[in-house]
Amino acid sequence: MKLAYRSIIIILVIALVWQLLVWGFQLPDYILPGPWLVVKTWISHAGLIMQQAWPTVIETFIGFILGALFGCVSAIILIYFRPARLWFMPILIASQAIPTFAIAPLLVVWFGYGMASKIITTIIMIFFPVTSAFFDGLRSTNTEWLDLAKTMDATRWRILWRIRVPAALPALGSGLRVASVFAPIGAVVGEWVGASRGLGFLMLNANARMQIALMFAALFTLVIFALCLYFFVDRLVKYFIFWE
Repeated sequence: MKLAYRSIIIILVIALVWQLLVWGFQLPDYILPGPWLVVKTWISHAGLIMQQAWPTVIETFIGFILGALFGCVSAIILIYFRPARLWFMPILIASQAIPTFAIAPLLVVWFGYGMASKIITTIIMIFFPVTSAFFDGLRSTNTEWLDLAKTMDATRWRILWRIRVPAALPALGSGLRVASVFAPIGAVVGEWVGASRGLGFLMLNANARMQIALMFAALFTLVIFALCLYFFVDRLVKYFIFWE
């Protein structure tokens, strides 16, 4: 409850500062609309915004689930297969030096204007945080636990599922929290490059038509969705990793 109150206070302060800037510099609506105009636009275009939000939500959820799954599998492969760690890890790190916005047009050319290219963009955005966090957790397992398991003739499979994975779950939870913030960004970046629907598509069209209030309303919707996704993932992590 305290967090909700703090969030409301922060939102009100930001809205007040925003409105004072608009009044103080006498900014026209096509440059920076006031928060009240954005709220009215959001209400009047609620149907359109919700219609365009659904594709972004679906792309984000599918990309998040697949990216987290691929990241976890990759971390396990890296921890258990040294050749993969030696060859794949530098490639994984180097891939993060390439901006996602730079390869998004290629993904649209390869996979089309549908959801597939946006889902892959989302996967690319969150793959590294999940892989890196889970890999660090697996690598940081208490060596005394591992030595004890080996003296009891535990197989590598049992060591993985009974010791390494439970010990690495808090680190994985941190990676999933970060990924939940990046996932909507990946979907919207894909929609900016090439799409026929979605919040990113709506923002581009609103900007091209100088409907800045509508663009801010779509952005406001995206922020709310990102916050909801983060708190949802955070709740799941705390529920399933209660010993964190």
